[in-house]
Amino acid sequence: MINRAIIGACASLAVLAASGAGAQNAPVPDPDATAQGDVAITIYNNNLALVQDVRQLPIAQGRSRVEFPDVSAQIRPQTLSFAAANTAIVEQNFDYDLLTPEKLMEKAVGQTVTLLRTNPATGAETRERAKVLSVAGGTVLQIGDRIEVLRDDGLPVRVIFDRVPPNLRARPTLSVNLDSTRAGTRPVQLRYLTGGLGWSADYVALYNEKAGTIDMQGWVTLTNNTGTTFHNADTVLVAGDPNGGGRGGYGQRGMTRAGTEASSRERLGDFYLYPIAGRTTIANAQTKQVSFLDAQAVPARKIYASAVYWQQNDEEPNNVESRIAFSTSRDQGLGDALPAGTVRFYQRDAQGTPQFIGEKSIDHTPIGSDLSLVTGDAFDITVKAEVEKRETITAAEWEKSARFRIVEDGKTREITLERPKTYYRTVMRYTLTNAKPEAVEVELTQTGLGNSWWADDFRITAEDIKGEQLNADRRRYKVPVPAEGERVIRVTYETRY
Repeated sequence: MINRAIIGACASLAVLAASGAGAQNAPVPDPDATAQGDVAITIYNNNLALVQDVRQLPIAQGRSRVEFPDVSAQIRPQTLSFAAANTAIVEQNFDYDLLTPEKLMEKAVGQTVTLLRTNPATGAETRERAKVLSVAGGTVLQIGDRIEVLRDDGLPVRVIFDRVPPNLRARPTLSVNLDSTRAGTRPVQLRYLTGGLGWSADYVALYNEKAGTIDMQGWVTLTNNTGTTFHNADTVLVAGDPNGGGRGGYGQRGMTRAGTEASSRERLGDFYLYPIAGRTTIANAQTKQVSFLDAQAVPARKIYASAVYWQQNDEEPNNVESRIAFSTSRDQGLGDALPAGTVRFYQRDAQGTPQFIGEKSIDHTPIGSDLSLVTGDAFDITVKAEVEKRETITAAEWEKSARFRIVEDGKTREITLERPKTYYRTVMRYTLTNAKPEAVEVELTQTGLGNSWWADDFRITAEDIKGEQLNADRRRYKVPVPAEGERVIRVTYETRY
């Protein structure tokens, strides 16, 4: 590891010539200066971007070398496309060894530098020439006949380098060897893929429980970790993963029904485009947010829900989930395709101040979809599932309940002789409590019913509340629970498992 005293010295002092010219005479670099031209950037969800940069450059006739500074430090050189009239590319090189204090010391191994020490008591400065022997685990110097290891002891030490090593660049630079049939200035187009540029969507939803609505604002969050600032760029965001290798870190979370309404947004193949209005500068190591959605009074409702596994036997009550449900359809007020991101919900307290109440990630969501997003656990509402009774029954008893058979396609079928010889009757008891001053409804879902291919002929022989069969595996009960009260319901299942 390079000694931090040296790194601090390099960072605080400009690289000086051996003549001892002062750092104060060095020109101050313009942070807005760039060699980039007309830049257009397409950013995908998976930390990938396409950069297209058109620059006006003089090109000599015949063989020549042209440098392109201010390209991404995370450029994928193998993806480079170069285009200029009457010009062919012969060879390309990407110089990614950037000029930093650490790199200066590494490249100075075997070279001689000047140490400038300051006596903290007197302020007197002394200079010594030193040969850099090693920077592995610390900085080892040869000063005259002695070997010295610089310590990170806080004493003021500065380093003066005779020159900048030729293979270090102040900015990421692409160099190209060209062969041109004519000389002259002409537009040169660079196009390449790079990592380090990404975007995500973030949604801020203000929930009004009394009105049954949400106000939702959508933000695009851009991040740039390429090592390069892209100036005045025409920027387009693509909602989707062109690699086909995943979902950008999200899953279908909270979508209860996928929409079937076509969006008016521009599409690129199967992906939606979200252009950023006007040109924008995306600075390196910067996070930038741009609004893309603003919808008011979208109908929404709160749902209390809980899923119970098959034969779940709770020792203690569990808090139910608190969800907020809404639609992205046009007639419901949202009317837009939602790129993958995180929805954060807020609700006003008694003083009218918005307070954070929970968040949930969503996947790319088409228009017309129904969403039910978990915001957290309900403090005052619980459910306790218990196996009240479980017993084996005979084949004759099993046959008596045949009229209650439930199969996945909703049709009855012949009972074959290959069925198991043992059958079970299970009574599940669900105890729901509500400490709120008002009555609530809890959506209780029993899962695990579609146990396997031979066991889909389960029967519901008794249920206190009529359930809704969602699919072969899940049955939902909407249970009213009185204010400051308790509700117990029982369901009897007859199964082969």
